[in-house]
Amino acid sequence: MTHRRAACPTLGAAAPIRRGVIGAVLVALALAGVGVRAADGADAAGAMPAATAASASAATPNATQAATERLQVTDPYIELRTGPGRGYPVFFVAARSEWIAIELRHTDWYKVRTDGGKVGWVNRGQLQTTLTAAGERKRFRDILLDDYLSRRVQLGAAWGRFKSEPMLKLWTSYRVSETLSVEGTLGQVQGVFSGTDFWHLDLLAEPWSDRRFSPFVGIGMGKFKNFPNLSLVGAATTDAKLANATLGVRYHLGDRFVLRADYALYTAFLSDARTAEYRAFSAGLSFFF
Repeated sequence: MTHRRAACPTLGAAAPIRRGVIGAVLVALALAGVGVRAADGADAAGAMPAATAASASAATPNATQAATERLQVTDPYIELRTGPGRGYPVFFVAARSEWIAIELRHTDWYKVRTDGGKVGWVNRGQLQTTLTAAGERKRFRDILLDDYLSRRVQLGAAWGRFKSEPMLKLWTSYRVSETLSVEGTLGQVQGVFSGTDFWHLDLLAEPWSDRRFSPFVGIGMGKFKNFPNLSLVGAATTDAKLANATLGVRYHLGDRFVLRADYALYTAFLSDARTAEYRAFSAGLSFFF
């Protein structure tokens, strides 16, 4: 006796090839995240090339580079290094009561200029006790949070359930304003009787995007394609337009990584007179740059 089952968005025989493609993308995503973290970790053990080190200490008192802020040293001294990392050598020490000017920031390191014209890099920890021109202690915002608030592009991956079937998806988003982002998603659903590929483009609104824990909502359009197993008699491939509404939250874990969870309602337009609705939820990790 043969069995018939209506095609539903699950993954079947064609899934291994598609899983291989997404697997390769996930590996690339992980490597990219490691690369971003390595680029931010400037505390490499190697020393700065001699030519660069020389240029860092050869500035004259007549230099006219614009400084963003002047601070007075209150510790017995602070150490100026030739580069933004503890692996770079100390070439000058600024004593208590001296004034320095902040010119540039790289992660937790600040490029400063002394009144005597010495230019070097100082760790934020050594600047925590300095005083401003008004005589108040200098306050620094969380550097990692600053990077998060100025994020533009995010790449992420998530696992979840799509109508009770396992789902894997990848997404990338671009922040067009403080509260609006455009996001593209590619997903697969793996099941016993059939498999589904889908994609959609969304517009996301994030009213409190300046907070580490931030809810968001989104709407979008796309397509999905269902591939029934060859063993199913009379089953046909379904290719339909897709609309979706999403509600989710983001949480900045630290560095460049963000935890995300979302719940989505998908509507597939199977024909002019027939639609189907599917509910999905997922949780995953993204990184930004």
